[in-house]
Amino acid sequence: MKLILTADVPNLGGPGDTVEVKDGYGRNFLLPRGLAIVATRGAQKQVETIRRTQEGKRIRDLDHAKEVAGQIQGLGTVTVTGKAGQGGRLFGSVTPADVVSAVRSQGGPNLDKRFIDITGHIKSTGDHEVTVRLHPDVAVALPLDVQGG
Repeated sequence: MKLILTADVPNLGGPGDTVEVKDGYGRNFLLPRGLAIVATRGAQKQVETIRRTQEGKRIRDLDHAKEVAGQIQGLGTVTVTGKAGQGGRLFGSVTPADVVSAVRSQGGPNLDKRFIDITGHIKSTGDHEVTVRLHPDVAVALPLDVQGG
């Protein structure tokens, strides 16, 4: 089955790549989750649109990764809010998407949530730290201030 990927799929390819996969994998996994579309002539035209939308989040090279790392370090401590009960225990946990939206709301760069590496689960208020992996050679420690709301 020939498909065009709409998102980054580990060990397969990135958005806009045309790949050949087994029928079951494409029909039962990629297509229902919206990770790919069937490769037709009309879909080939959509590939450019997909690539343009993903280009804003993509880290192009080592120099660009270092530039984005400097922007992240310039933010200082990022505040993330979540619903908390007594004793500062959160209902749920802080996710990479929460961290990305907090960075963006505080004037930081537009990141992809797959760049955020949370060690363990952040389930309580207080100070925590996550790692932002922008490039194989560039990783930035990002301090978080988790507050109950």
